[in-house]
Amino acid sequence: MAENRVEAVERALTILEAFGQDRESLSLAEIAAETGYYKSTILRLCGSLEHFSYLRRMEDGRFQLGPSLWRLGSRYRHSFDLGEHIRPELHRLVDETLETASFYVREGDDRICLYRQNSPKSVRHHIEEGDRLPLNVGAGRVFLAFSGSVGTIYNEIRTEGVYTSRGERNKDLGAVAVPVFDAAGKLRGVLSISTLVSRLDEKAENLAAKVLKASAKRLASLIPQ
Repeated sequence: MAENRVEAVERALTILEAFGQDRESLSLAEIAAETGYYKSTILRLCGSLEHFSYLRRMEDGRFQLGPSLWRLGSRYRHSFDLGEHIRPELHRLVDETLETASFYVREGDDRICLYRQNSPKSVRHHIEEGDRLPLNVGAGRVFLAFSGSVGTIYNEIRTEGVYTSRGERNKDLGAVAVPVFDAAGKLRGVLSISTLVSRLDEKAENLAAKVLKASAKRLASLIPQ
């Protein structure tokens, strides 16, 4: 509701949101272009964000995200109480497939990479914990399928319990993903194996689906309700 919103807070958060994936630092001009705010407004807001370590200003005047965001992110991951179960499975998935393994949770209209283990291969799909990705492509479709979305593709995901994407988010990337439920049958996240499309042949797809389903089954008996 509008009466429960604070404009200054929303503007500060909009500045933080400007630091998207692969944008490690932004100049004042870049923040202005991204947000549409006056530079004077940005400087005032960034001053407050710096004071609480949500931003830091570099010697060249550019801004970077600050350590307070990492601290909050760590608390966010801890609140799920899943890491002790998820991380061993990600290591197992990487050992078995030699590709990148990730665990996503849903937040609104996005999915967040909560945990990941990167492939040991030099050419790989590299993502970071905390990266925010869309729901309507790739592994995100699994969330939509088990949230009531209608359509042939979502019916197939619910029936097969697995989804393979090729080139949906990036033409060079592919992924195989499965839902992860807890012991009570509640959807807790999505496990994914991601790789280059050129490496995701039928044999690799079948192996990924097999080991992902096995991991999801083990996790269903471990994740607390």
